[in-house]
Amino acid sequence: MMRKKVIIIGAGIGGLSTAIRLAANNYQVEVYESAPIYGGKTKRIEKDGFTWGYGASLFTMPHLLDELFILCNKNPSDYYTYHALDPICKYFFADGTILNARADKELLIEEISQKLHEDKVSLQKHLRSISIIFKHTEHIFLQSSLHKFKTYFQFKTLKSMLNLWNIGLTRTMNDKNQSLFKQKNTIQLFNRYATYNGSSPYKTPATMNVIAAPEYTQGAYIMDKGMPQVAEVLYQLALEQGVHFHFNTKVDEILIENNNVKGVQIKDQQYLADIVVSNVDIDYTYKNLIPNASKPLPILNQERSTSAIIYYLGISKSFDMLETHNIFFSDIYENEFDSIQKGEVYKDATAYLFISSKKIKSHAPANMENWFLLINAPHNQGQDWEKIAQQCKKQMLAKVSTYAGEDVSNYIISEQLNTPITIEKGTHSVAGSLYGASSNNKMSAFLRHPNFSKEITNLYFTGGSVHPGGGVPLCLLSGKIVVDLITTS
Repeated sequence: MMRKKVIIIGAGIGGLSTAIRLAANNYQVEVYESAPIYGGKTKRIEKDGFTWGYGASLFTMPHLLDELFILCNKNPSDYYTYHALDPICKYFFADGTILNARADKELLIEEISQKLHEDKVSLQKHLRSISIIFKHTEHIFLQSSLHKFKTYFQFKTLKSMLNLWNIGLTRTMNDKNQSLFKQKNTIQLFNRYATYNGSSPYKTPATMNVIAAPEYTQGAYIMDKGMPQVAEVLYQLALEQGVHFHFNTKVDEILIENNNVKGVQIKDQQYLADIVVSNVDIDYTYKNLIPNASKPLPILNQERSTSAIIYYLGISKSFDMLETHNIFFSDIYENEFDSIQKGEVYKDATAYLFISSKKIKSHAPANMENWFLLINAPHNQGQDWEKIAQQCKKQMLAKVSTYAGEDVSNYIISEQLNTPITIEKGTHSVAGSLYGASSNNKMSAFLRHPNFSKEITNLYFTGGSVHPGGGVPLCLLSGKIVVDLITTS
């Protein structure tokens, strides 16, 4: 029997996940990637003896990565290892309070109670609530297509739907957290999880509190060779499964005939296939790859997610007061998101500082550190990003210097910059939006683009701009959903 041929456009995490699963199901898979390397927003950056990941840094739900290797009858530990982080993150609040978010739930509650003066019962209630909601909704919102009727007629789904009244669709994340907690710092701590999908806690539904569940109930991890290793081992596994890759190869168009996929056009050559999967930003796909197709405007016209300004800094000193993951909060969180809504970066924006060399010594020379310093920013609307980036750099380094007790800028010996413009150029993420559409809508989970085309037969979509969303775990799951759709159609 002739194997069906699948062309995947893009070798990000979603594309790699999809390719592996399809190859394991005996499909012939060809991946076309416009960049010279796989990995998308997880690729490796190296300069002056320092190593950084391009974007993704926090590793949660590692069983989803293990699952792909087990599917291919491989032992994950033969390819990679990872270990749990404790503390998960160190928080620096504007009033000088410092909090270590412990991996153990009871120790975490004790830490927040002591440092933030929060009621233990409220904390226990919140962590228990998000854990239950995650349990009830994971198979609906993360592991199944929300756009197929059969999803809603499974016993598990029907049972979970009875609990939907309690998952927080009717009020915002901030409203919910204000009702639970008394202290400003505690509210800010839990509000920050809206940024995990590029949204505002003052607009996104309280349902999104569930984003914190994997981190607080399953733990956070670090790959022993860094986050780029996720893409590297997936690429290796894909090759072993017989997937063929074509780098520096830009797909110009997805070929459609009688509302059915025919293949792709690359320069003046057509490459035929039974199925095409786009791992490219969904807006880019419609505008550039299928420009004549009917467009789902209610979906495509949604508010864009946030972008980021990222500084990759080589630091010629080791700072003991910093952990692997660090957050330096803004003074007035709501003002920060108001600024983003206006297309601006707040004067005292929250800074996220990731230092993988704390755990992976090869990522920086001896007694030095590789700083990945990120600021949430609006998507590109024509702002002067070079100017903004230079202003923000001074502000963010001053913020860190306050806690370090000295001017950390004196130790910068290597530097690279990523802005919404360069993110768009490097990843085809329209306007530099990291997650496609934002979740600043109570029905946002249902309004993400489905993993298949309703108009064009055998055209599918994977990656962070479609269901179930952005980030490494969800991109891995998008591949699973796509392959389930393909193999059961």
